[in-house]
Amino acid sequence: MSYVQIENLTKTFHGQPVLNQLSLAIQKGELVTLLGPSGCGKSTLLRILSGLTASDSGSIHIDGKDVTAVQPKEREIGMVFQSYALFPNLNVSENIGFGLEMKKVAKAEMQRRVQEMIELVGLTGKERAYPRELSGGQQQRVALARSLVTRPKVLLLDEPLSALDAQIRKNLQKQLRTIQRELNMTTVLVTHDQEEAMAVSDRIYIMNGGRIVQHGNPHEIYTQPRSEFVARFIGNYNVLTAEQLGRIAPGLPLPAAERYAIRPETLREAPAAEGGIPLTGTIDNITMLGNFTRYEIAVDNVQLLADHLHLSYQPEHAGKAKTLYICPEDVIPLHDTFA
Repeated sequence: MSYVQIENLTKTFHGQPVLNQLSLAIQKGELVTLLGPSGCGKSTLLRILSGLTASDSGSIHIDGKDVTAVQPKEREIGMVFQSYALFPNLNVSENIGFGLEMKKVAKAEMQRRVQEMIELVGLTGKERAYPRELSGGQQQRVALARSLVTRPKVLLLDEPLSALDAQIRKNLQKQLRTIQRELNMTTVLVTHDQEEAMAVSDRIYIMNGGRIVQHGNPHEIYTQPRSEFVARFIGNYNVLTAEQLGRIAPGLPLPAAERYAIRPETLREAPAAEGGIPLTGTIDNITMLGNFTRYEIAVDNVQLLADHLHLSYQPEHAGKAKTLYICPEDVIPLHDTFA
């Protein structure tokens, strides 16, 4: 049995199914992300795992123990919320040590463990500061330390970085991943941010409609979407029907499918070593996106996205003709149409 084993969970609210016979397994020390759009059931799953919400049916095992009916405080789970939920009248050290105080840990041991956490999350010198005196990123690190100091078996993170500015969020993603690996902490992250999931996860479970629609490591999820939903949700895939692809790329050898996905970065500006079929169309729009440019191109009334790095500067504009090259190995057949 895996370290965390969830089997056949179901949950309905007001007669509406939120989780539908959902099962997943998490290994010890893994960081697993539940990724999906709002309303897909990921936060409900996290609350059931924590014990804050009861499931209608199914089971949860943690470290070999059935915790399905166990109270939250007895599950040995730490949880960090989007809102931080810090005590405004307690300083950093007191906030972090609150759980240990509730467990009646000896004072000397509590001080030692609190100081270890302060150093681990990079808040040395802020021990006596109050939440109102901290930045959003610092407050989030206090919330993380408070959850870790009790040494939980599993750490649950519910959209913990979504309220932060982009640059702070990226820095904390790196810190979170470093801390998680250093502690070998089994962690479940809930997010709707695809880039965040890709940056920090060992494995990603993509949810939709209360079900797991695909799971795998970040590379597998990004490069091998199995359904139209995953292809559209995980990135900016071009999703074409068999008729559309046959029209713009006649002669391209393809496996049988109703729809196909093509990553924007695989539509090349020059033929690959093994060749490729040229697609010539008209540029509808050009968007500068940092280190690459996104082209929106109409090829025989089929709209395509193509992403190209700025390896050289070639002035282009809407209305100009542009030729792209497509190779058979870059076309992914989609068979599961669940959405």
